[in-house]
Amino acid sequence: MKTNNLRERVNNMNAQINISNVILETDRLILRAWEITDLDDFFEYASVKGVGEKAGWEHHKSKDESLEILKMFIDEKKVFAIVLKENQKAIGSIGVEECRQDLDKNLENLLGRELGYVLSKDYWNNGIMTEAVSKVIEYCFKILKLNYLIATCFNYNIESKKVLKKLNFKFYKDIIIETRYNTVEKSTLMILKNN
Repeated sequence: MKTNNLRERVNNMNAQINISNVILETDRLILRAWEITDLDDFFEYASVKGVGEKAGWEHHKSKDESLEILKMFIDEKKVFAIVLKENQKAIGSIGVEECRQDLDKNLENLLGRELGYVLSKDYWNNGIMTEAVSKVIEYCFKILKLNYLIATCFNYNIESKKVLKKLNFKFYKDIIIETRYNTVEKSTLMILKNN
């Protein structure tokens, strides 16, 4: 039976995920599920102006706001905390989100997810995000057996685009994103295929 139902097509593209018991390690990092005890660390970086905005959300105004989002991370089981081994501090996150709906039909029978990530401003330009995303890609391709991953970055976010290029993501298409804080951003959608 042929279907033109966009929601059904998108559901076919999205692999199921549950990272609640997953722990990934790199030289400097532990990637694991968020815990309520991470609240102070989460609020510390999420409340800094310019951090969330680069990822499409407004910086947090209160610890209560961070707590609500942290509970969502825990419940949804698809967002890794990026934790420094040296001090066990949570300094960022990587979400393995459902794919957007504007992908081409040639991906509709394949399993994929969209990566979204953010890092504390204190740790920018140290190769940490490349190290973390690389490990999540390995998990998605080797363990989850995904066929592809996509990621989007605002065109002005040169650092984020550099991370994706280092990890061999390729240009997929130009898009416009309406952010949660009412801006419209020219953006680039990039793809990495599991060959």
